[in-house]
Formats: sequence, structure tokens, C-alpha cells
Amino acid sequence: MVSLPVPQTDAGHDGLAAFRRSPRRALLALDFDGTLAPIVPDPEQARAHPDVLPALARLAPLIGTLAIITGRAAATAVRLGRLDSDEAPAGLTVLGAYGAERWDADTGETRTPGPHAGVGAARAELPEVVSGSVPSGQAHIEDKGGALAVHTRRAADPAAALEALRRPLTELAARHGLHVEPGRMVLELRPPGMDKGAALARLVAERDPSVVIYGGDDLGDLAAFAAVERLRGDGLPGVRLLSASAEVPELTAAADLTVDGPAGVAALLTALAAAADGPDGAARS
Repeated sequence: MVSLPVPQTDAGHDGLAAFRRSPRRALLALDFDGTLAPIVPDPEQARAHPDVLPALARLAPLIGTLAIITGRAAATAVRLGRLDSDEAPAGLTVLGAYGAERWDADTGETRTPGPHAGVGAARAELPEVVSGSVPSGQAHIEDKGGALAVHTRRAADPAAALEALRRPLTELAARHGLHVEPGRMVLELRPPGMDKGAALARLVAERDPSVVIYGGDDLGDLAAFAAVERLRGDGLPGVRLLSASAEVPELTAAADLTVDGPAGVAALLTALAAAADGPDGAARS
């Protein structure tokens, strides 16, 4: 038997056992930033951990569905992660903008929705709101297309800058019918009804897997963790995987299995590939 990390919950044990029994029908979905790629001060400099692509490429042909679910635009995640390179996994699906966008490796095509009026209106006002709330250079706006993110990681006091922005950004979002999602030194404005849990649930309904594993690192991933819990209530085994960091300790209680950041995720992917390709995994579907 291949050695895998030991989950901290009984449901996590059951989920990994289900993966071993039927890897060819397993669905594995992962967040990008903080899970596959280390968090960095400049979001445009994010890159997948060097061990991630080889591990994903090895695992992809051994399981039923491999997906990335991210708040980034799908094309941005593909570019930063080099997910369309020769080393990238075959058959990968990227659900960007919390599932509103979709890129499939098999076709190389990206499907995107029409622009949201609220995001467009907030985009026009956002620079003035930010500059009126924190000193120059204390916040960075990331335009995700279907959402807007304001990062404070570069500030002298990132937590204080984030708190100073919370109320004005919440008021801006309310004026334009948007939702504010907090994260790791970031506040994101996006249309309501868009979250990783809904994206994951739709993918599960489409693929009908034998087990679902979802991995994330931030508050935005709690919706996907909750979706895994609901699916387990319906009889589908599942594992909530946490790419742990000291910045978001509240996710620990919601996880079944915890690893140490993107390096730990890459090691787990390698172990899952070995389990799927072993005598038990290779023989079962």
C-alpha cells in the first residue's frame, strides 16, 4: 500500500479509502493561489510550485477528473500556472472567476460570460475609493475581469490597511449589487451567487465521480469545503484538503486533511498518483 498522509477525520479516512478503491472515477479539484502556487506580494508574479506540474501531469491520466477552481480569470490561471505548456497535465479543466469561466486543456478554448454591470461600475469608482481610504502604495488593485480584488500585502501594516478598506469597499459593493469576499490580505468584490462551492457542485453533477477531493487555503475555499460536506451527506465520499498557512488558521477546523502549503500539496499529489497507479488503483475503476 502507498503511504498517504493520515486525515484528521473519519470522513477523510473514508474519502481516501474511496479514492484507493476507484481512482479512475475520482474527481480532484484544487484552488490555485496558496494551494498550487505560493502567495506572493504581486499577484502577477504567482507561479505554481516547481513540483506541482510534474505531479499533476503524472496524476491526470490516472483519475477521472482533474480541475482547478479559482477566483482568477481562467486565462490568467492558465498563463501563470503554465497549464497549456508541454509539461502540463492532459485533460485539465480550469474553472475561473469562481466557475463563471471555463478553460479545457483538450480544446484550449475558454468560455466566458458577458460583463457584469455592477463590476463595471465599481471598476470605475474603485481607484478613488482606495486612494481615499489608505495612503498611496498601501493597496494594489487586481482586475480579474469578472471581479475586482484589492490587496494590502505590500503595505507597511497589511492588516491595518485591510481594515481601513473594509467599510468603504463594502459600501461600494453594496451600491452596485456586489459581494465582498475577504481573503489573505485581500478584499474581493464580485457578483453574488459566484463561489467555489457552486462551481464544484456543478462539476460533480456533470462528471458523476466516485469520490471528490477539494483542496484550498483561504476563506473563499470554505464554500467548496461546505459543498464537499453536503455531497457526503448525499452519500458521495469526499475529502476537504487544506494547504495550511498561519494567515488563515480558521480553516483548520473545516479540513479533513492538512498539508504544509503548496509543497505539501505537490507531495500529496505525487502520493495520490502512486496510489492510483499501484496494484490496487491500476486494477480498479
